[in-house]
Amino acid sequence: MNEMFQAIWQTLNSGLPILLQQFLTTVALLILGVGCYILITPFRERELIAKGNQAAGLVLTGALISIAIPLAVTLATSSIWLDIVLWGSVAVIIQLATFLVFILLFRSFRAAIEADNIAAALVLVGVQLAIALLNAGAMAG
Repeated sequence: MNEMFQAIWQTLNSGLPILLQQFLTTVALLILGVGCYILITPFRERELIAKGNQAAGLVLTGALISIAIPLAVTLATSSIWLDIVLWGSVAVIIQLATFLVFILLFRSFRAAIEADNIAAALVLVGVQLAIALLNAGAMAG
């Protein structure tokens, strides 16, 4: 019985540092991605959300989830830290590019979000999630 606990402890000692490194790297990429997203949006989500703007809250939540989905797949399919950094960065860039293309195609989107247009927010969230799923599938490839 003591040998079993020693084996478990040894496994934890060797695997836990790697798990923490990879997990924290992925969380850092998520924070960086969402931070970049906030910087490139044509509206101020934090201010709008503080005022109770539900559309802004939906859009920011959609961005968070859509960046997290391909990062989760990268984390699940990569065995080394550098793969997570490289492919995670690619995943974040694809999601940010999706938003930029959407904003270029729908120029009145800023006004719609500032007017708390939930329908407009849901369209963007849907696009972000659809691309995130495709992005994740490609990462898992």
